[in-house]
Order: sequence, then C-alpha cells, then structure tokens
Amino acid sequence: MILVHWNRPEVCLATLHRFRAQTADVALAVVDNGSTAKNLAILKAGLAPDVVLLEQPTNTGFGPGANTGLRYWLEHDSWEWAGVAPHDADAANDALEVIVDGLATQPDVGLVSADVGDGFTPVVQPFLGAIDAPQTKSEGFESGDYAHGTLHLFRRPCVEEIGLFDERYFAYCEEADLGLRAKARGWRVGVMRGAEVRNPMVKTPHPVVDYLQERNTLLLLADHYGPRQVLFRTGVSLWQLISGPFNPKGRNHFWTAKSRILALRDAALRRWGRPPPSILPNDPGPG
Repeated sequence: MILVHWNRPEVCLATLHRFRAQTADVALAVVDNGSTAKNLAILKAGLAPDVVLLEQPTNTGFGPGANTGLRYWLEHDSWEWAGVAPHDADAANDALEVIVDGLATQPDVGLVSADVGDGFTPVVQPFLGAIDAPQTKSEGFESGDYAHGTLHLFRRPCVEEIGLFDERYFAYCEEADLGLRAKARGWRVGVMRGAEVRNPMVKTPHPVVDYLQERNTLLLLADHYGPRQVLFRTGVSLWQLISGPFNPKGRNHFWTAKSRILALRDAALRRWGRPPPSILPNDPGPG
C-alpha cells in the first residue's frame, strides 16, 4: 500500500496507522513528494521501521509520485496487488480484503478502486472527458472506464502489460488515461462496491485543480479519441470561460477564469506536466 505524501506528516502517519489495521495482509510505503525539511523530519520520526520511505526531491505530482512507489513494488516485491492513495485517504478496515478477495476469481480485472460512496461510476465520455454515471450495483465489482485515485489497486500482470501513469498529466485524469489503456488491452476496470473509502477534502488550491482538469481533459481526448472530440471539448471550455462570470450557478466550485485561459493555452501548445507558477506561487501538492 503506497501513500503519496506532501507536507501533511501527522495526517499521513494517521492514515498509515489505519491501513496497518486492515484485515488483509499489507506492506506499507510512503512516497514523499518534496515536502519541506521540517515536515519530512516529522514524517520520518513517526514512521515504523518496516515502512518503506521513498523520497522525491520536488513535488512531481500525484501520478509521477505514485509511479515511484509502483516501480518499487514491481522491482522489489512479489505481491499480486499494489494500492495507491493520497496521504489522507480514510478506508474502512476491511476495504483491501473486500477488493482482493472479491476479485480472486476474476483475473481479468486489472484496475479497481474502492467505493467513495458518491453513488456514481467513473466513465469517460468521448466528447467531454471523465464524468460520473449513476452506479448500477450495491455490492461486488462494477465495471467502469477507470478506477479513481482515492484508493486505487493495480494488478501486477495488468501493470506489466500497460505500464504506469502517464506523467504528462501531473495530477487529474491520469486514472482515466490508465483505465482506457487497460480496457484497450482487454482488462476490466471499475469499482468494488462494499469496499468503503473516503477522501476528507481536496487540499490542492482551486485554480490548480481547475487548470489541471481542463488541460488534462483535452490531453485525454486527444490521446484516446481524436481531433473532432478535442475541438468540441475546446468549444465547451470556451463557452464556460465566457459565460462563467455571468452564470455562477452554471460553473463548478473550482472555476477560475485565469486557470481556464492558461489550460486552453497550454493544451494548444502541448505543455504538460507541472502547472505554471503564475497560478499559485506555492507548490500545489499531490492532490
């Protein structure tokens, strides 16, 4: 179980404690994504000796940070499953057991997430990107287009075939890209109902979230669908940019005009990876 951490050591240590109490056997690792020296020292002081700590010199983003942990798993361990979560994921103590046991007889499921309890299934609409569809099951595995990042499990043969997160995304939409790549190779992807997890709140500043969601949606559509879909989604983004100041109820709570403009610019210029520093002078964190 890999936690991607950035500057919340006490929260991360509490999350590690909860995962240690899982009813399934679990080994623990933390990828520190360039925390300050003070926060890294607090984290190190609280880690049990058996927790693997993988230090990144800077904040590389959630996907690249997760890749660091996943590479360690592939190179050093033989576990069939690896899990990835942000440092504040709050999983029920049987969540991992419910997932792994529930999929023991379904070897074609390659990527799966726990159930965040929102009543939706993650899907990708070819002209709009990652969206939510109403869930259709209350228990067991439910197929979707991708597994969300609040608690995301990876099956070794699937990862060995399709690879890791595309690091151009930095954060947001990388799960959708990975899910579509897995499905294209014949793997099933989705959510395990009954395996509960909660993500208390988004800590990344809203302009960064808005920028990454907009820019990366255009990257996702370009990679998996084509120019017609990208053109349509660009038109939607432009309309939201124009109408947003006059229709607050019609925009999501991450909306900022500056972020939308920068996202459209950078997608057109094919600038991926870390968000531009002009959105926020501080490092945005892992998610």
